[in-house]
This record gives sequence, structure tokens and C-alpha cells, in this order.
Amino acid sequence: MDYIFETEHLGIRKFEIEDAQCLYENHLESEVKKWIPNESYADIEETQEAINFYINCVNNKQLPYVLAVELKETGELIGDTGVNEVEGNPDEVEIGYGICKKHSGKGYATEVLRSMSEFIAETFKINVLYGRVMHGNNASIRVLEKNGYKFAKEEFGAEDDPYGNGMFIYKKDC
Repeated sequence: MDYIFETEHLGIRKFEIEDAQCLYENHLESEVKKWIPNESYADIEETQEAINFYINCVNNKQLPYVLAVELKETGELIGDTGVNEVEGNPDEVEIGYGICKKHSGKGYATEVLRSMSEFIAETFKINVLYGRVMHGNNASIRVLEKNGYKFAKEEFGAEDDPYGNGMFIYKKDC
């Protein structure tokens, strides 16, 4: 497999259309729907369209830049990670990541976030990375903090905050 970059346990690569079923199923998991509800796909066709869009963005080195996270030992797609621009700030991006339930709690989110943060800062010459986390998602907060992200502020009224409880914004200077 051609990896864009890799960590000790993970290979980070472009999505392939063959990933659609697994990506679709990963995003149906209750934890994903709870913490990032806008990241679920309606069906396999929508998932395939998203993958084609992600492939095109990666091929053209443009944002959003979304990659597949694969367990090197088995080749299994276990999650995804990506960045998108912070509106109005071309030198800043928001980073996201997700690891499927079967593989959560094994340090893979911390591992992928560390490497993705370094890769994105270097590749896109980014000065500031942000992570946004819903109130209550303590596992994601720990992952951000382990990777040097610092609490910056709280945000209310965001469209991707369906519960209206606000979001914690974490920041990392590159």
C-alpha cells in the first residue's frame, strides 16, 4: 500500500472507492453519531461521492484534505483524519480524526493526530491548528492535550453543535 505517511501502527493514505462500505459503517457507529453527527453518510452512494471528493482534494493538494487511517498489521480501514480551513484565516486549519469503536482506546487517535498535525503543518505551511470538541467528549480532549493542543476558548451557536451545549476550541501553534 502506498502511504502518504505512517506511524508505528498506522498507515495514512488516500481513500479508495473500495473503502466506501467500511467508511460508511464506521460513520454509523453510535460514538461517531454522538460526537460528530454531521459526519454520517446517508448511504453508500453518498459515501462514494465523498470518497471521490476526498481523492480529488488530495490529488490537487487542496482543502479539505481527508485521509484514510489503516492498521498496518492487517490493512483494515479503522478511521479517518482530515483538515479544513478556518473560515477567513488561510494560515489556520481545523483538524479532525476518528477511530472506529473496535480499535478505540488503543492510542491510535493520539498516534494519528500527532503525525497528521506534523504532516499538515509542513505540507500546507500552516501556522495554527485547531481542534473543536463538543462538551462531554473527554476522550477527544485528552487526545488533543496529549498532542500539545491547548484550550483556547468556548464557542456557542456553531452549526455542527446539534445539542447547543457549546464547543471547546483547542489550539496548537506550529
